[in-house]
Amino acid sequence: MKLVIQIPCYNEAESLPHAMPQLPREVAGCDVVEWLIVDDGSSDDTAAVARSLGADRVVRHPVNRGLAAAFMTGLDAAVAGGADIIVNTDADNQYDARDIETLVRPIIEGRAEMVIGARPIAETEHFSWLKKRLQEVGSWVVRLASNTEVVDAPSGFRAFTREAAQRLNVFSAYTYTLETIIQAGHSNIRVLSVPIRTNPDLRPSRLVKSIGRYVWRSATTIVRIFATYRPLVFFSLIASFFLLLGFGFGGWYLAHKFAGDGAGHVQSALLAAASITIGLIALMLGFVADLLGVNRRLLEGIDWRVRQLEDVLHSAPPEAGSGTAERLQ
Repeated sequence: MKLVIQIPCYNEAESLPHAMPQLPREVAGCDVVEWLIVDDGSSDDTAAVARSLGADRVVRHPVNRGLAAAFMTGLDAAVAGGADIIVNTDADNQYDARDIETLVRPIIEGRAEMVIGARPIAETEHFSWLKKRLQEVGSWVVRLASNTEVVDAPSGFRAFTREAAQRLNVFSAYTYTLETIIQAGHSNIRVLSVPIRTNPDLRPSRLVKSIGRYVWRSATTIVRIFATYRPLVFFSLIASFFLLLGFGFGGWYLAHKFAGDGAGHVQSALLAAASITIGLIALMLGFVADLLGVNRRLLEGIDWRVRQLEDVLHSAPPEAGSGTAERLQ
């Protein structure tokens, strides 16, 4: 069994010497452990430093594409390199590399396909009180949206089976953490949380430049992904709000009309008509989006099947290549 530990990097020449030497070369249950560095268009010597520290493979983006794109590039490269299990960790040495074995154990034992390390948020000193509360609220929202029991949704310390990695698709350029959990929950990928340890803060987070901006971008990501994977529920909630508003205004108008004072409350009738119309439109959008969701699931299945067939073709011996190709045709 082959384990690939990937680290998405952007200008991490100074932090990699702290993080990479901590990575294991042996993990119980794995025959081979390799290190994969994804250089997301760094302007410093990230790639050269990674090679000097023993990286087995360095994949580079010509320009900076964002953390989510680097994460997906790492998954694709790890799968193409024959990984059976993929562990993602950060370049800032936030996560204790000794817990990589803790992450992969549920996968080796067949209890999970995706494992997320749950940090001791309450005991993390460099997290402010506000950030701790926001982490708790954000994880609760993700659990609600994904139907999973993830304790620490923003954690980037996670492990995937080869199959789970092939089934994930990230559309956000900002971060992969929330989107992959919601997607996994709605794709019936078995997700498990395990407690892990963290190291002292090496540098400020580059992803969380301000609490307000982080909350806004995380909230928009959750809403967008929830609308993608639960469109009927999403649009039904919007429709319900406007329909209730419309019926309320309509009832108010009718009550005054029957009392002989309808002329003075025509605006309520107009608001009722507008709200009910918007509600019905939102409900119809929900049905259309739900039907489109069927096509999305079919395309995801096709994409997953194509990746599996590519694995078969790449792993087939040369003498069997032509026969395999003929069978696929």
